[in-house]
Order: sequence, then structure tokens, then C-alpha cells
Amino acid sequence: MVNPEPDSKSRLRLWLRLLKTSRGIEATLRERLRVEFNSTLPRFDVMAALMRHEDGLRMSELAGGLKVSNGNVTGIIERLVEDDMVERVAVKGDRRATKVRLTRGGKVHFEKLAEAHEAWIDELLSAFAPEDADYLSAQLQSVEDQTHD
Repeated sequence: MVNPEPDSKSRLRLWLRLLKTSRGIEATLRERLRVEFNSTLPRFDVMAALMRHEDGLRMSELAGGLKVSNGNVTGIIERLVEDDMVERVAVKGDRRATKVRLTRGGKVHFEKLAEAHEAWIDELLSAFAPEDADYLSAQLQSVEDQTHD
């Protein structure tokens, strides 16, 4: 009698498939942002974080929210400031501190990026019916919750 394969093998294959798929989607997004908007995924991520915070964020808050170092976002912010997408604003009560926030033009530009990004994701994951996507998302959330205990 042949021993059945342990459940762990199925889960290992699932992990490898998720990883490969995620990397493939990310590569496609990077390429489309580069070709269609002359932009990068890290730049998109920074703008998305700033879009969620109308009053802006300190660099440390931005880096912490993106789970990267301050150094990683500094260069991106510098280029966004040069492109008039982001501005620096003083923090009341702290002369040494500044926040960064999207300019009006930055918000308009990001809305175009976000619309394209959503359409690309919709296209790339079109094999999933909405209810299947919701179910899978909930399952993955439960895994994420376990990894943050």
C-alpha cells in the first residue's frame, strides 16, 4: 500500500504557487507603470500612502507604513518634489520637523495611476469570480493574522 502524500506537501506547493504568481503580477505591474507612466512601483506605493493621509506624513511615518527604511523613501520623495508631485510642509510646534504630502497635481496624477493599477489587477485576476476572490482574500487574511501573532 502506498502512503498518501502528507498535507504539508499540498500546502508547500500552494505557497510556491502563491509566491510565483505574486512575483509575476508584481513584474507585470512594474513593467506597465514604467511603460505607460514612466513610473515605478515604489513611487506608486509612496504616492498611495500619501493619498491616504491628506495632511501628510513625516518621513519616519511614511517609511514605517511602507515597512522600509527612511533612506529608501528619501530618494523617491526627492524626485517627487522635483516633479511637483509632493511638497514639504512644516509641522506646527516643531521647527525642525517636516511632513510630505501630495500636491494637487500629485493627487491628479496618482488618481490616473490608481485607476490604471486597479484595471490591471482586475485583468490579471479575472479568472476569479468576485465571490471567489472575496473567499480567497479572507483565507489569506487568516494566514496573515496567524503570522502576526
